[in-house]
Amino acid sequence: MPQNIDRKPQKSGPYSAVMTREQFLFHETRITAKLLDEGLERDEIIARILSENLFQYPTEKSVRRMVITCLQRLAALSDLSLVTAIATEPVDAAKQICLYAMMRQYRLVWDFMLTVIGEKYRQLDPSFSRKDPHMFLLRLQEQDDWVAAWSDQTIVKLRQVLTRILVENGYLDSIRAERLNPVLISPVLERAIRASGQEIALPAFNCLR
Repeated sequence: MPQNIDRKPQKSGPYSAVMTREQFLFHETRITAKLLDEGLERDEIIARILSENLFQYPTEKSVRRMVITCLQRLAALSDLSLVTAIATEPVDAAKQICLYAMMRQYRLVWDFMLTVIGEKYRQLDPSFSRKDPHMFLLRLQEQDDWVAAWSDQTIVKLRQVLTRILVENGYLDSIRAERLNPVLISPVLERAIRASGQEIALPAFNCLR
């Protein structure tokens, strides 16, 4: 995973604000993972979810878009055992693997979880406030021309999405919580991260050994 931010002017960059529309999508990703685990192909999965309205969305267009997003997240894991784990493991472990999938898919989530959350665990600093994701995004705006062009509304939405992701995964008790919880990494996820040589991601899950 690249760690250096390109400071040159650019038409686009490594960071995306698409999460303002996509969110965490645990329910949807788990359904998609179960169908993949059953051996269905991409087009079969899309057709099945659409025909049975498994996502329970109001319009077909929104369903198709989110199925593709879920498939992309699962592909970003590059590990079929983790796809199976999302489909079959208890909810807490499956959610954690979905978070890792988001980290692998979105550079913004990767950097936030490592440089903000992982660093807090490293420093034994459980404090958290809205300023943490806010300052993270401001730093990105200062460092990256693409992010600098995002509107204030986009920054606010991203801050909200990042905070809700933390709540979904038990890092925070609520969106107003001011302390990080000492999360425990799923053994399935830890093994997969180590096997793939991505140990740099472990502090994001409070795994410091």
